[in-house]
Amino acid sequence: MRVVFQTDVGKIRAHNEDSGGVFQNKDGHYLAVVADGMGGHRAGDVASEMTISYLKQEWEQSEHISSPDIAEQWLKDHVAAVNRILFEHSLNHAECQGMGTTIVCAICTGQFATVGHIGDSRCYLLNKSGFQQITEDHSLVNELVKTGQISKEDAEHHPRKNILLRALGTEQEVKLDVKTISIDEHDMLLLCSDGLSNKVSEQMMIHILTSDGTLEHKAQTLIDLANEHGGEDNITLAIIDFSLERESR
Repeated sequence: MRVVFQTDVGKIRAHNEDSGGVFQNKDGHYLAVVADGMGGHRAGDVASEMTISYLKQEWEQSEHISSPDIAEQWLKDHVAAVNRILFEHSLNHAECQGMGTTIVCAICTGQFATVGHIGDSRCYLLNKSGFQQITEDHSLVNELVKTGQISKEDAEHHPRKNILLRALGTEQEVKLDVKTISIDEHDMLLLCSDGLSNKVSEQMMIHILTSDGTLEHKAQTLIDLANEHGGEDNITLAIIDFSLERESR
């Protein structure tokens, strides 16, 4: 298994409110996380950084995450805990009032990946069956698409595209959507903030992920492409490649 994490401020924003990383626990399993912070007075980066700091610390101390049930419970428990931490912090610090963050995370073992998410940061799976988005955006526009009020094409340019229906840290309790998928050798996961998914088509994601080169090169190419297409938002991604053989350079 090979992993890469990369983040970029983009071409317009003064600050990077995204955060994330890929962390290994005592069993050698990985936790990949992308968090896209939001809130005034730079509180978005506080929310995303606090989220990543907590999950990194807890994951690196964890062990015996040996089944999907255990992995799903770990995500639910620890995301609920960090939600309470963020919510209480926003109540006690006026400058952070209303702060929150999206989160998409994946516990990755050789046999399965357990994915959890809140908000509109996404996880995609590339395998022998093709390429698919395995998270569903918790956004107003996605609800409009699901109820048939607008088309998927309309959603791409909808003026209320960025309105979230669910975020981490904005309420006392929040629901994490969790699912586990079976993993085969050569499968890939791509986790990303909307700074990437809003700017790079799925066709281009497939093209880059299946091209020759290192994971680092693929990650940088995706970020460069998002910037070429405007780069109005921060751009963050993690790639997990479940291949066993060494990468050609």
